[in-house]
Amino acid sequence: MSVTDTAGSAAGKGYTIAVASAVMLSFTGILIKYIGDTYHLAPMVLAFWRNSMVCAVLVCALALRGVAVLEPLREHWRFFVCYGGMLAVFNSMWTTTVILNGAAVGTVLVYCSAAYTVVLGRMFFGEALGVSKLIAVALCIAGCVLVADALNAETWRLNALGAGAGIASGLLYAGYSIMGRTAGNRGLQPWVTLLYTFAFAVLFLSLLNLIMGNLKPELGLAATSLSEMAPERLQWGGWLALFVLAAGPTLLGFGLYNVSLCYLPSSVANIILTLEPALTAVVAYWALGERMTPIQWTGAALILCGVVVLRVAGMRRRKVAAMETWRARALVGEPVAEPEA
Repeated sequence: MSVTDTAGSAAGKGYTIAVASAVMLSFTGILIKYIGDTYHLAPMVLAFWRNSMVCAVLVCALALRGVAVLEPLREHWRFFVCYGGMLAVFNSMWTTTVILNGAAVGTVLVYCSAAYTVVLGRMFFGEALGVSKLIAVALCIAGCVLVADALNAETWRLNALGAGAGIASGLLYAGYSIMGRTAGNRGLQPWVTLLYTFAFAVLFLSLLNLIMGNLKPELGLAATSLSEMAPERLQWGGWLALFVLAAGPTLLGFGLYNVSLCYLPSSVANIILTLEPALTAVVAYWALGERMTPIQWTGAALILCGVVVLRVAGMRRRKVAAMETWRARALVGEPVAEPEA
């Protein structure tokens, strides 16, 4: 088999795995909406048990693989506490918007985080803001406004909590992504980082439930006591659904995405991942009877266009950087292969 054939085979495998990842992740909002509606769980209680299930699965998986997990905690515990706190608030907001707005709208709104990440990257890492990034930010923000129906005064009168939680979820996910980049810069093992991030998020969510549940019980977002955090009405079907949510879309979805990066550039894998909100909308229509308005579909299209603009621009920048590196090394006589076009 030639080098070209081998590369083509690897790329084909990468595309298949990346698409499988997008399909798995698209069921996250669907399962959250199903569990919340069927078993009448408050959003923050649902987020608490989802994170707890993720921790349980990760502990078992890392123990079976013999991965050392104590040393990173001793050295980076402050970072894990901050990371877990960010995840706890994000999960609370996103679960709230999915339950109040629906799986499709909630998932689409999270994708606005791509634009917010650009802005935060500029603020915290001094990253350049080119024309393509500014266009992408404008598209994503405009799409977010349309999907959340934020221009409609009735939305803020009847569903201010859902709209606000949806917009906040995108901002919080952008912050979560920035902290994930920081974890990579620290050289932390991804699955160990995920374990401690979710573990500290569980602690924060238990506190947030009690604080929010007692301060604002009329909102119905959280439990007012520890006993309410393990409601009897959940029964075995609810626990099974929570386990599937944790082990399937949450862990397997991200795991497949990480595997796809072994075969594809991250820019290509990220573009494929933009299938997630579209797939969620289709499944939500079929399984939950959810329908987005024409204005919301227009907003979703703007957000996806913005995300694709960012990914393509990033891919072009990396190709230019690779070509410049090749030319510089070629000038000094180093034997290097020419980068792919």
